[in-house]
Amino acid sequence: MNTSAWFHGGSFPFEFLNFDLTTPLSGKVPTLESQSSDFPHPTQDADLLRQLSFIPGLKEILMLRQVHALEHATVWVLSESDSAYHTIKQPNKLKLDNGLLSGLSTEEGFYLYGEVNTSDLRRAVILARHRLTSGEWDLAVHPRCGTNLSVAMLLTAGLAVGVHLLLPFRPIEQLIGLGLAATTAAELAPDLGSMAQRYLTTAIPFNLAIENIVRTRDLWGREAHFVTVNWQQ
Repeated sequence: MNTSAWFHGGSFPFEFLNFDLTTPLSGKVPTLESQSSDFPHPTQDADLLRQLSFIPGLKEILMLRQVHALEHATVWVLSESDSAYHTIKQPNKLKLDNGLLSGLSTEEGFYLYGEVNTSDLRRAVILARHRLTSGEWDLAVHPRCGTNLSVAMLLTAGLAVGVHLLLPFRPIEQLIGLGLAATTAAELAPDLGSMAQRYLTTAIPFNLAIENIVRTRDLWGREAHFVTVNWQQ
């Protein structure tokens, strides 16, 4: 899967995503009372937009983050549906990611790639939004998100520059340093990438209303479903 976030009509792409890992999900939906103190407030994005409405593009950025989370959650819900028969036979089996599904988020909605029935997708989107806004913030984070790859690249580059400057300018030391930098970055990137998704590139879709789902083609001619959303206060 290559879930991504991208400004549909903007001047630059937000390409976040691309790993192939599996992550367990909790089937329990926490109540509002049991949510952690850092769980987003339902009106925080709407309040921010009212206070800073003079900033160009702020609404599109806030909407893109919420769409990005909804895209991830929809893929998780669809993956759970695909593995439902395993869960029935083995109730304690971890829910796995369906690598055949991928997505691309824009400020107008998101593309969903992969073989999926439109009715199933509609149910998955509605359920995904409900679960996210009910407290399952984990659904907003996906291990194959390009955010993880971006974090890994930045870490590797930063650590490589650091060891290059710190170690003697001899081939052996430099090669060892690069190897250590790459290994360290690979160890840290998944956790840091998840944190970046959770607090930077996604947001709980409190302000998204699902408008329509159609089968279409993206700008590159690839077949996909497009889930259109609109902003509601």
